[in-house]
Amino acid sequence: MSVKIGNIDLGEFPLLLAPMEDVSDPPFRFVCKQNGVDMMYTEFISSEGLIRDAAKSRQKLDIFEYERPIGIQIFGSEIEHMRQAAEISSQANPDLIDINYGCPVKNVACRGAGASLLQDIDKMVEMTSAVVKATHLPVTVKTRLGWDDNTKNVYEVAERLQDVGIQALTIHGRTRSQMYKGEADWTLIREIKRNPRIKIPIFGNGDVDSPEKAANWRLEYEVDGIMIGRASIGYPWIFREIKHFFKTGEHLAGPTLQERVETCRIHLQKSIEWKGPKTGIFEMRRHYANYFKGIPNFKEYRMKLVSLDSLEAIENVLNEIANKFEPEFA
Repeated sequence: MSVKIGNIDLGEFPLLLAPMEDVSDPPFRFVCKQNGVDMMYTEFISSEGLIRDAAKSRQKLDIFEYERPIGIQIFGSEIEHMRQAAEISSQANPDLIDINYGCPVKNVACRGAGASLLQDIDKMVEMTSAVVKATHLPVTVKTRLGWDDNTKNVYEVAERLQDVGIQALTIHGRTRSQMYKGEADWTLIREIKRNPRIKIPIFGNGDVDSPEKAANWRLEYEVDGIMIGRASIGYPWIFREIKHFFKTGEHLAGPTLQERVETCRIHLQKSIEWKGPKTGIFEMRRHYANYFKGIPNFKEYRMKLVSLDSLEAIENVLNEIANKFEPEFA
């Protein structure tokens, strides 16, 4: 049976790309889309930034036709600002609006946004309701199990947010106080999925980093789909590998070195197209180590890649990597 958010048909068991700050930008989304992701989100966008018309926030509204279906994710601590941000985001014509109630980072949570709203469910419900009323698009939410181990209140959150009109919920299997440490616990996600009152799709997020884990947790926790974040950084092939495993029960061979180089090159080109040569080259530097993880003696090449500032010079190093390592790495 297909999973649907409003009129958006996501297929039988969708794989979603998590909205990650400084990662899930259009260049990265392009290579994930090439590898079979079913639904993506922008990086999270500050409602304050949108209202003030801050350039950085505005740029994050950029979406492209080939990315669909795509959601714009917003966060903030003021209900009225979130309502306005939903209106502004809707004008960028995404397929849905997503609210971030999950970000554990201090300068978000401690300003009363992101996961800190798990400490004030009434306000969270009121904010969600305001966003739902402000847009004609489906509204979804991403959150965590609770603020800490003593307040795992996502069961109540799921019911109350569904009541005010959200159309899907993604739950990261950690509390805010866990940040990204320890192991994600999906048992509460399964309880929510089994709650007869819950009719909207429930997606699980946290620690899925292999096709087996995706297949096992799909059965064990009964979720409608899985959202993948950190495991896709520098490894967009995870989406196609999981899908292949679902279909065949077999492992797809990992990307060849040629493919790593090619995907890295496409990512770099898209980065330059979107951000201009200077920023595009600079911001790509955080990705090289991930694309070539596990290649022996790669350090000198990485040092070169992160120090060069012309496309031609970087292309030359990428060609060198492809030629040097291919026989031993294939």
